[in-house]
Amino acid sequence: MSEPVPADAAPADSDLPGPADPAAWLTLPDVAERLDLSISKVHQLIRDRELLAFRRDGVRRVPADLVANPTVRKHLPGVIHLLTDAGYDDEAMLRWLYEADDTLSGTPAAALGGPQAREVKRRAQALGF
Repeated sequence: MSEPVPADAAPADSDLPGPADPAAWLTLPDVAERLDLSISKVHQLIRDRELLAFRRDGVRRVPADLVANPTVRKHLPGVIHLLTDAGYDDEAMLRWLYEADDTLSGTPAAALGGPQAREVKRRAQALGF
């Protein structure tokens, strides 16, 4: 059994991966509404590794830019599976997705919504080697 983490040792939200702006995160009910799904279907997307959720302020949230109305970003599930195969946990995946990359003109997460989405997928695949 692991030791509880003291409240003062918990990372600040600014130290956590993903978007720094709290408004850039959606709660799971918000995701369900945006995708026009039941909350149980959103939980299933997370369990099936098609969507990432992360605890912020004690509530599970999803970065808003990973959810495109009315679907999850097209290449996101593939990138999640590739990063999982490369040994990344959820926190490491979010760090990788939101790490600035000048060659992508932003972050891999932002590039998933544009013409560089396949390049993001290729880079995630290369991490496994």
